[in-house]
Amino acid sequence: MTTVALLGTLDTKQEEFSWLRARLHEHGTEVVVIDVGSFPSGGDGVDAGAGGIGADVTSDEVIAAAGEDAAALRARRDRGEMMDVMGRGAAVVVADLAAAGRIQGFLSIGGSSGSSVAAPAMQALPVGFPKLLVSTMASGDVAPYVGESDVTLMYSVVDIAGINSVSTMVLGNACAAIAGMAAAYGTRLTAPTEDHRPLVGVTMFGLTTPAADEARATLTDLGYEVLVFHATGAGGRAMEKLVSSGFLAGVCDLTTTELADDLVGGVLSAGPDRLEAAGAAGVPQVVSVGALDMVNFGPRGTVPSAFDDRTLHVHNPTVTLMRTSADEMAELGRRIASKLAAATGPAELFLPLRGVSGIDVDGQAFRDATADDALFTALRDGLDGTPVAVRELDLAVNDAGFGRTMAEALHRRITGN
Repeated sequence: MTTVALLGTLDTKQEEFSWLRARLHEHGTEVVVIDVGSFPSGGDGVDAGAGGIGADVTSDEVIAAAGEDAAALRARRDRGEMMDVMGRGAAVVVADLAAAGRIQGFLSIGGSSGSSVAAPAMQALPVGFPKLLVSTMASGDVAPYVGESDVTLMYSVVDIAGINSVSTMVLGNACAAIAGMAAAYGTRLTAPTEDHRPLVGVTMFGLTTPAADEARATLTDLGYEVLVFHATGAGGRAMEKLVSSGFLAGVCDLTTTELADDLVGGVLSAGPDRLEAAGAAGVPQVVSVGALDMVNFGPRGTVPSAFDDRTLHVHNPTVTLMRTSADEMAELGRRIASKLAAATGPAELFLPLRGVSGIDVDGQAFRDATADDALFTALRDGLDGTPVAVRELDLAVNDAGFGRTMAEALHRRITGN
């Protein structure tokens, strides 16, 4: 028998969650009801009025899981604070239930507030764990709800306000979907363990594709299953989440361009913590400076006027690239050196002395040896005296041999040979 965590605001959505629980039971699924309402409603499994349901995990318990005092929190009557605390507490509760094997799926419904509480709970669950959110917000910008996780979103079509002929269809499909996913997930957990090749990650960008392809082919031949991540912000965050979740045996972080967007204000930043997960987890990593010569913007007209005097390159109608300056490259070098120096596991840095991207080579638009030298110098200085080996290759990043050399080094780091 599988069990689904059903998370919602029981102080305002009793009817809807009672209906959802009944439908899940019809599908043969047990339910753990988690109340994230601002005010308590039932609790300890006791019905909260006619047609209502109590909570298996009360809102007081959710607040306590976030390290807060329920009475003091409610007395302040700060809705924004309440939603933040409920989200943090729900993430702890749901992650603990999943880790203990008590749930095999997660379902929530809500508008903007309910979805914002469900989001951290879903993102706290491991990749592969079934998680479904039915939301009024699912037809807009869903990045805050999905994050870097494999969240399934379903648009509610109508508001989450009672059960009607439309919501019956939509929510009925949601219950059937999560019940099926939870059952399949439970079957996978109890199936005989299969031998799998170790998983490694490789980061790639359009202008580092030849190097990434070479690294991928080499690692595949060496016996690894290779996951390639497009370094577009979400890609870098997704890889780091898999590292933190224990999925990856090693990382070939060939393309660190997202750090340039974070520094300068481009549109493809993966955040300031990029390039830290492998080091924190002690996972072997080989790192390069692929595409650090560029900051990403949208169509040419979207580039901020402050950059009018910079070297720009229209990569395609929707992407405009800006060449990073010598000062920016030096700062990127200092940041990367600091991150690698803090790594708790094996780390190795590879410098392509003849160019860091496909357009940072002789005759191409972004070739700037002075800026690249500023990057290389900052990296050498920052890593001097640390355990991180710095390998300098008289190649451009996409030249034959660069990706292969990084891949072979990662293999040695993983195997200890």
